[in-house]
Amino acid sequence: MTTTSSSFAPLANDTFLRACRRQATDYTPLWLMRQAGRYLPEYKATRAKAGSFMGLATNVDYATEVTLQPLARFALDAAILFSDILTVPDAMGLGLTFAEGEGPRFAQTVRTEDDVARLAVPDMDRLRYVFDAVTSIRRALDGRVPLIGFSGSPWTLACYMVEGRGSDDYRQVKSLMYARPDLMHRILEVNADAVAQYLNAQIDAGAQAVMIFDSWGGVLADGCFQQFSLAYTRRVLAQLKRTGVDGQDVPRIVFTKGGGIWLQDMDRLDCEVLGLDWTANLGHARAVVGGQAGGPGKALQGNLDPNVLFAPPEAVAREARAVLDSFGKPHTDPTTCGPTHIFNLGHGISQFTPPEHVTALVETVHGHSRAQRRG
Repeated sequence: MTTTSSSFAPLANDTFLRACRRQATDYTPLWLMRQAGRYLPEYKATRAKAGSFMGLATNVDYATEVTLQPLARFALDAAILFSDILTVPDAMGLGLTFAEGEGPRFAQTVRTEDDVARLAVPDMDRLRYVFDAVTSIRRALDGRVPLIGFSGSPWTLACYMVEGRGSDDYRQVKSLMYARPDLMHRILEVNADAVAQYLNAQIDAGAQAVMIFDSWGGVLADGCFQQFSLAYTRRVLAQLKRTGVDGQDVPRIVFTKGGGIWLQDMDRLDCEVLGLDWTANLGHARAVVGGQAGGPGKALQGNLDPNVLFAPPEAVAREARAVLDSFGKPHTDPTTCGPTHIFNLGHGISQFTPPEHVTALVETVHGHSRAQRRG
């Protein structure tokens, strides 16, 4: 079922979406990967009520509640759906569980010819709880800020599906990739088509931007990244709907952790925004993929080291200014497009982060980026 635009309030703060489209903004918008999460005491309280992570993620009311919690504390410029990247392989029947302190696990792995032969794009009705949450969150936001939907990339999902859990060495998935590339390509084809359907259903439910998390793309060798990760991210992007329920375009963000070395390859992706981890230099990335005023290019998202947030607020402010200065002054001409920046962390926020340090970050980013534009 497609949600209609009349279901939702008009958007009061579109700074994030404008930056995605490389349009001039008054300041640099900010949101944080995993912003709804374990560093907030209110999140922990809601999770305790839900009983488990999946109990939280599969309950529309709880998922809505935790998505909005960081917005009540911080002046963030976007909300991101509270869910997990592994919902898609879970819907394929692999049996996802989260053990306290151990992270995700699958009851079944995908390693043999028979395993791969059984793999299929899941019925999206099995993920109805996600789409219902998108619509619920969008309504609850009441136009305050845009809502981002997301999925894991085909390669990142494959890593978990083959390994059965997170991995330090990626031995199982890389062994399969090198020994039986035919099987790996088949897994990735199914994953790409499933991810595309999944993101399209989120768009139909009300998502205003979508993000592909290629969290483990950076573990691949050069050459393998292009063949086994980038090619399948491209396959997803080619299938995505370009218009949301409100008739607006839906920006697409691709984030490959460790992907800064492949910027020139990623510049050719059919997406609006590239996310960068903290090892990349924003000024260099801007020069390579950011484009010029009036011409094509990618908006950039990132890339503060999440561990900066353990330092005192004055150090957080200093490092945030350094990230903004690394990108440089964004373009300010409202009549044309040009290089833009969306501030984020270089990966997810740590559960041990003091919330008051996030307050310092948000205030610094908004204040310093306004000063940059006046300078």
